[in-house]
Amino acid sequence: MHTKSFLSVMFILGIFLIAAGAGADEGMWPLYDLNKLDFDALYNRGLELTPDQIFNPGQGGLSDAVIDLGGGTASFVSEDGLIITNHHVAFGAIQRQSTVDTNYLRDGFYAPTREDEIPAIGYSVYVTLAVDDVTDQVKSVLTDDMDDLARYQAIENKIKEIVAACENGRDVRCEVAEMFEGISYTRYTYFQIRDVRIVYAPPDAIGKYGGEIDNWMWPRHTGDFSFLRAYVAPDGSSAEFSRDNVPYHPPVFLPIASNGVREGDFAMLIGFPGRTMRFQDSYSLDYLINVYYPNSVRHLKSELAIIDEASDLDSAVALRLASSAAGLNNWLKKSQGTIEGFKRSHILDARGKQEQALTDFLKSDPQLEAKYGYILPAFDSLNQEGMKTAYEDMYLGWLTRGSDYLSMASTIYRWAVEREKPDAEREPRYQDRDTTRTLERLKTAQINLIPSVDKTVFRYLVNLMSDLPSGQNIEAIENLFAGVPPDRRDSALARLADKYYAQTKVGNLDERVKMFHMSKTELENLHDPFIDLAIALFPDYKAMRERDKKASGATNRLTPKLVEAYAIWKNYDLYPDANGTKRFSYGSVKGYSPQDAVWYTYMTSLTGLMDKETGKDPFIVPGPLKEAYFSRNYGTYIDPLINDVPVNFLTDNDGTNGNSGSPVINGKGELIGLNFDGDYEGLGLDYMYRPDLCRSIMVDIRYVLFLIDRVYHLDNLMNELTIH
Repeated sequence: MHTKSFLSVMFILGIFLIAAGAGADEGMWPLYDLNKLDFDALYNRGLELTPDQIFNPGQGGLSDAVIDLGGGTASFVSEDGLIITNHHVAFGAIQRQSTVDTNYLRDGFYAPTREDEIPAIGYSVYVTLAVDDVTDQVKSVLTDDMDDLARYQAIENKIKEIVAACENGRDVRCEVAEMFEGISYTRYTYFQIRDVRIVYAPPDAIGKYGGEIDNWMWPRHTGDFSFLRAYVAPDGSSAEFSRDNVPYHPPVFLPIASNGVREGDFAMLIGFPGRTMRFQDSYSLDYLINVYYPNSVRHLKSELAIIDEASDLDSAVALRLASSAAGLNNWLKKSQGTIEGFKRSHILDARGKQEQALTDFLKSDPQLEAKYGYILPAFDSLNQEGMKTAYEDMYLGWLTRGSDYLSMASTIYRWAVEREKPDAEREPRYQDRDTTRTLERLKTAQINLIPSVDKTVFRYLVNLMSDLPSGQNIEAIENLFAGVPPDRRDSALARLADKYYAQTKVGNLDERVKMFHMSKTELENLHDPFIDLAIALFPDYKAMRERDKKASGATNRLTPKLVEAYAIWKNYDLYPDANGTKRFSYGSVKGYSPQDAVWYTYMTSLTGLMDKETGKDPFIVPGPLKEAYFSRNYGTYIDPLINDVPVNFLTDNDGTNGNSGSPVINGKGELIGLNFDGDYEGLGLDYMYRPDLCRSIMVDIRYVLFLIDRVYHLDNLMNELTIH
């Protein structure tokens, strides 16, 4: 059988969400769905815990030790609120505390005592308190005769009502998550800890060893870990940073395994994966493959070129832009790998054949055809409608996210618009419950605000809008150049940008906070150029949001039916796409073959790390680590199989962005490593799962212990851990 045909058949038979125990370790399962897994099979593979020992909110389940850091995952590893996560997850906090003279990114940071710990600015910890099914409550407001926009609005209003009731009079934050785009709804109740401090971060030469060259690649040799600590008020309530605060005492924390891993060992991953789209129809995939990802790659390269040029000229600017550059580089490489993954797996052809097979199955039964036969044609129509404004919507998103000044101005003005409504009628993220969080972001933004670079990015983005297809132009942008001939547009834009940045007060922290508290009328009378631009663009963004709501309402109506149809066809238990909520995946320590005649083993070593050293960034080995290597002062951290210190290892656990920092746990419930990346050949897993290629890359906990014990001698930190 030809390779392409074989892959297509494999996709038709297996790409969609295989039942537990069916042969592949696929699935990011909600923890309340653990009963769907074949625990007898998991016990045979090495699991020693019962479902209740893994998930039992508030009653000692080990998953309670796993916490959300607002975009990444972490876990408690001591009774005094000590947290372990990835270096790249803590990167923003480390960078915000760094200066050219005191550069914690370059040199690392260690607080030998609690008094020496410094704030992780902009970070919060979210501890899961309860998980509840609220499906019936949400669906009680739906009727069959609702159009798509009305359906979306009814769901949104009901969710806001549920959240408000959950938070009323309590020191908690509640969220309602949609599963399978509307088959079910789950309410998560979190305790938000707002005082988070940095305990230890290794130098970049360890935490980012290999840099962007090694990012998403195997073999890997990165010590991607950091330690933080959570603090609360003396009465146990959530509080802002204060020296009077005390360490939070989690009910559960993870012990650490000292005996390492072997190929085939059972491994479970618990974390907060961000977003997967494995139910994506072929029409949407066509847009992603031919429009979204290629354009995103070009855009990311252009924005990074601006940041890189400014960083090369000034080390202080480079430090301030380090976090933005890291995020953009990460997304760029993932986007490039996803494009290659689409091609490697012929996903569009395979998904089309899968949908045709589903269609043929439905046609074999008139009742099934009547109930489900309209779904895929409806997705086709929905995608055709979306393509009418696809470029406009994509570019508008880039414009607001790319320029800090315009982003802040847009946030300020939209808040003023929303405050004119009763709180219950406001858009999500613009209610009273969100005020503190928004103000924190507006204040924290000042740390990395570089007006000269933002001006260059702003000019690039505004100029980019001229590339929009006919009929998708943005009137507010076109009005900026009214009467300007095309050949003079660049010079006009340069003068306009100079004027905007010279006259605006959005870049001033105190003025920005004042603006946030102004009314809509006050802002409109302020005549700040960026506020005025945000006002002019507001109708376009409002129209885009309305389109998104209508499309989401349609997706909410169609996807549950598509999932039902696949479930009937395949007779499988299905897991919902990742959506930022806590998930469980199981797997094994395992290597893989990236290409013909090549096999990657599951573990890398300190010797392999040294072999990569060039003495130039990103392959610089710090002196203390080099000294430990040459002295072979390895202690108990040597792995007898390789006669070396293990650094990273592979598993076939299913995961994605957001799983960064997730603990990888052995069958006894002990921490054996931290998830920090995936392999390049497996990219595209957000839309498909390839058991032969998809791997998660972990930092071995023995490498972490070796560094803090034998290399840097951080005795207080070492003594706080519970090591088995």
